Amino acid sequence: MALQDSDPEKNGSGQLGGSHGNNIIEGPDSISDVAETLQITLLNIWKNFIQHTPYLIAGILVLILTWILASIISKLGHRLFRSRNIRRSLEDLIVRLITIGIWFGGLLLAAMFWFPGLTPATALGGLGIASIAIGFAFQDIFENFFAGILLLWRFPFESGDFIECKDIMGQVESVDVRMTQIRLLTGELVLVPNSTLFKNPVNVLTNRPYRRVTIITGVAYGEDVEKSVDVLQKAVEGCDTVESSKPVDVYPKAFGSSSVDIEVTWWPGNKPVDIRRSRGEVITAVKKALEEAGIEIPFPYRTLTFKQPLVIKKN
Repeated sequence: MALQDSDPEKNGSGQLGGSHGNNIIEGPDSISDVAETLQITLLNIWKNFIQHTPYLIAGILVLILTWILASIISKLGHRLFRSRNIRRSLEDLIVRLITIGIWFGGLLLAAMFWFPGLTPATALGGLGIASIAIGFAFQDIFENFFAGILLLWRFPFESGDFIECKDIMGQVESVDVRMTQIRLLTGELVLVPNSTLFKNPVNVLTNRPYRRVTIITGVAYGEDVEKSVDVLQKAVEGCDTVESSKPVDVYPKAFGSSSVDIEVTWWPGNKPVDIRRSRGEVITAVKKALEEAGIEIPFPYRTLTFKQPLVIKKN
């Protein structure tokens, strides 16, 4: 069956004539022709698949070998760097970068098996063009990724350290390339984007083995200040949670509304629980020492004066 498309023109007598050519569009004569064409197409696809199967299997084997090699390098890398006393965060960064490089090479080699016409130059060229679009689409992800690399490379906190950033204070459980896992003091786990830690001030509470703690106590104005300072000094130095290698400083600070304020400073451990435990022990020891020495810890006093004498009426 054929469809004939003519280009007729009307002559002066109104008859069709002057045909300039015929365009013939071939089509299937029956449903059997359609089925035969479809069958041939599917057979060609199957033959191409069968011919390409060894390349597919080779690409899958490359990915399996890449996974095995990356796992071995990761384990051996951690053992090697631990023997060299390298910082844990730097160790994790180096191992992760090596692992990423191995996976990149493995994926590139597998793609060359799956697509025989692909070469490293064309693959890298296409990756460069695609990276522009990907960079705009996943800007936050890449920002956190590079911030994570800089955190692992330069920042002085490791897994296990206690840090404080904005309203978040807790223990660092892991520093990944995209986010940092922080366990709050109340037990919740917070996932903080690395860009947040990179752009804001971070207090590393466990950077040193000891932290300084200060409290203010007061004695009545009628008490001997020098004696009070000596009593407080001995009381704080006798506490178990106070580090003996660090000085205990006790100084009168100010004249309060009801007492002479004395500042007491000492050094306990660096963890938040060490701070709370030491503060409780020191406050208890200070109160006990002042009571045993007969030194008054005054309550707030209020003195009222009147311009005119008060008239007291007796019933």
